[in-house]
Amino acid sequence: MNNTLINTYMFMFLFSYIYYDIYYFAKKKMSKDLNKIVSQVRRDIVRMVHANNSGHPGGSLGCVEFFTALYFEVMNHKSNFSMDGINEDLFFLSNGHISPVYYSILARSGYFDVTELSTFRKINSRLQGHPTTHENLEGVRIASGSLGQGLSVAIGAAETKKLNNDNNIVFSLHGDGELQEGQIWEALMYAAANNIDNIISTIDFNKQQIDGSTDDVLSLGNLKCKIESFGWTVLEEFNGNNIKSVVNTLNKSKKLLGKGKPICIILHTEMGNGVDFMMGSHKWHGIAPDDKQLKEALSQNPETLGDY
Repeated sequence: MNNTLINTYMFMFLFSYIYYDIYYFAKKKMSKDLNKIVSQVRRDIVRMVHANNSGHPGGSLGCVEFFTALYFEVMNHKSNFSMDGINEDLFFLSNGHISPVYYSILARSGYFDVTELSTFRKINSRLQGHPTTHENLEGVRIASGSLGQGLSVAIGAAETKKLNNDNNIVFSLHGDGELQEGQIWEALMYAAANNIDNIISTIDFNKQQIDGSTDDVLSLGNLKCKIESFGWTVLEEFNGNNIKSVVNTLNKSKKLLGKGKPICIILHTEMGNGVDFMMGSHKWHGIAPDDKQLKEALSQNPETLGDY
């Protein structure tokens, strides 16, 4: 073997080693940075709900990793907000009662100043308990208080992008209790029948709702099989509160687009995740922590980006 060939092999080996090292370091740093955002958003949620003694902390806390992954790693979006959202990805929140996490993420990703989070649910605030468009809050494209409607809107936006030859993606998020509404199943059927293959809809599968577990209120049965039977491609992520897993699943779902079928992610999460006394029960669906509970919740989530 001549020296030139040996040198070539050595160069290729060293390049591969360095590339892997840089890639691993970058991925590790990304995860660390995203976890800092996760911690701060949790603090925002419990502080917002506590300050006004109302709101929905449980589901909000359970979806922090999803929103962080979506807005800070996966989605192509512009904080210079335009309602039309041309040449960018769009997101629609269907289960609007988890507005605390939504508002925190929008503020932390630059849509409006984080100090406005202090006005949550106050009179004349743009940050009402359920997001609305007439408040002209940057980042909000749909009023979402009444459950079951968001998927229909998201599908309409996805069809619009197709008609406009806009190759960007439409994302939506839905609660599992929300699937007890009829309209969402009509939308599921419509999307598959019309080959809406530029949409990724995620279901927050925490198995809890305001009156108890979804199994007790109205069982969803084998949800993956049900949605697949409607013609969707379904991914199931069992680590919905692990930031790396959520990023990977969202990126994997993007690779499945454009193949004639809409994409659904069933995201297994824990209601109240990140605050130990809020986990494992539906109790914290819609009640606020008192002063002592707020202090305990904040002690479990370090301030990383600065409180508002």
